[in-house]
Amino acid sequence: MNESACLLAGRVCLVAGASRGLGRGIAKALGEAGATVIVTGRSSEAGPRTDQRQETFEDTAREVEAAGGRGHPYRCDHTNEREVDQLVSWCLRRFGRLDGVVDAVWGGNEGYDGERYPDGSAFGAPFWRRPVARLGDSFESGVYAQLLLARAVAPAMVQARKGLIVTVSFDTQGGYLGDVFYDLAKAAMNRLTLAMGIELSPFGVTALGLSPGHVLTERVRDADMAHEATETPLYAGRAVAALLADSDVARHAGQVLHVADLARTYRFTDKDGTQPARYEIQGERQ
Repeated sequence: MNESACLLAGRVCLVAGASRGLGRGIAKALGEAGATVIVTGRSSEAGPRTDQRQETFEDTAREVEAAGGRGHPYRCDHTNEREVDQLVSWCLRRFGRLDGVVDAVWGGNEGYDGERYPDGSAFGAPFWRRPVARLGDSFESGVYAQLLLARAVAPAMVQARKGLIVTVSFDTQGGYLGDVFYDLAKAAMNRLTLAMGIELSPFGVTALGLSPGHVLTERVRDADMAHEATETPLYAGRAVAALLADSDVARHAGQVLHVADLARTYRFTDKDGTQPARYEIQGERQ
């Protein structure tokens, strides 16, 4: 039996943006640790799918079950305030609480084929050659979605005086991330995480950010960029599981933590048993 199988037994977690990618890997890792996991997304077996992709949040719920947890699928557009509020209300009615909430929502790369966005621009193109509308897309599916989910779950966690909110982002402290819109969105998400950490800490609730490497997601694989990936989505998932199991997780409040650093602190590995090192975007650091 996997030694982590009972790590989160009895815990109730919500993973937003879990149809594919990091959200799916995180949900699966929480299931691996024995948690009950509500998985959300827009891509459903019963309706439209993002970019006409095959993955759905129902698939993810089944993977949670197969890993040893309990998976509960729920359709939600995390840029819609009413839908987010309804999601959280349903979770609290059904389970009575939320011990951990992971925001893996990110639509900034929708329509990207590995070379171009639908507007014809490339990742990393100079800011004066980028249609400004792309910034709105990045902020809506990043910062705005982050705020909507956090403000919906915070009241219940504050009342219970416990809980963990994890936002999947990318650390911007090392320098420019190579693309103006990506950098701006991630920097704003990290700043919101800092604010959330400061404001929630007095109530026993911890908010923090998680910075993965170049992850082998379905989009990366289909764009023939698998050779550039440094880790699988499960690596970040095991980081979240370790944080949820840490009784002293409050010491990380407001920080953006690297998955690679957490692997060494908590002694977990990626799917293949390795501990990939920190990933840094090359050639763009200042």
